[in-house]
Amino acid sequence: MIPRHRLDILSFANKFNQKNGYLMPSSNTAAMEFLLTRRSRPAKTLTLPVPDRTSLMPILTAAARTPDHGKLEPWRFLVLEDEALNRLAELARTRAKETGMDAELVEKTSLQFADSHLAVAVIAAPVESEKVPEIEQILSAGAVCLALLNAALASGWGANWLTGPMAMDRTFLDAGLGLGLNEFVAGFIHIGTEKMAPPERPRPDLATKVQWINK
Repeated sequence: MIPRHRLDILSFANKFNQKNGYLMPSSNTAAMEFLLTRRSRPAKTLTLPVPDRTSLMPILTAAARTPDHGKLEPWRFLVLEDEALNRLAELARTRAKETGMDAELVEKTSLQFADSHLAVAVIAAPVESEKVPEIEQILSAGAVCLALLNAALASGWGANWLTGPMAMDRTFLDAGLGLGLNEFVAGFIHIGTEKMAPPERPRPDLATKVQWINK
């Protein structure tokens, strides 16, 4: 069910459009209900089972259906399964120590991979383009991360978008993931079965975030 205050928002939009003579397009109530109530699941609470390859492909397909100026596809996916995640956990621990992190951060950095059973690394891979600035391509990779996260949640899985120090550590990216020099991790999307539903978190006060400009 859509919470009462969410229904009020939709009702106001409908009345505004009717009052101003706008033709209101057909709405997808189920999609709006999902977007208005979606909630990431903490990665550390995700467990088995995880989606198999057949179940994951529609999620990746939905994620790839994202804004992409110039149709450059400046991103790709690396699907990380158990053995790969264990290998990355050890490499992350080594790199965290080598870069001087304190013991607590070393452990946290390693456990992101050690505790996971499935993660999709969204790789930002900007390409040379005269028309599309690199920043737009990086933003497209970020859009893929959100689309992937939401597609996993909409499919009934728990999911969380993380980055962390290793997403930008050149040695980790080269040795652990084999990335090119122009590539980095836009996000590690961890997917699994949630042990418990997290409580609702505070949300932005739109009165402080929205400015209406009519002149």
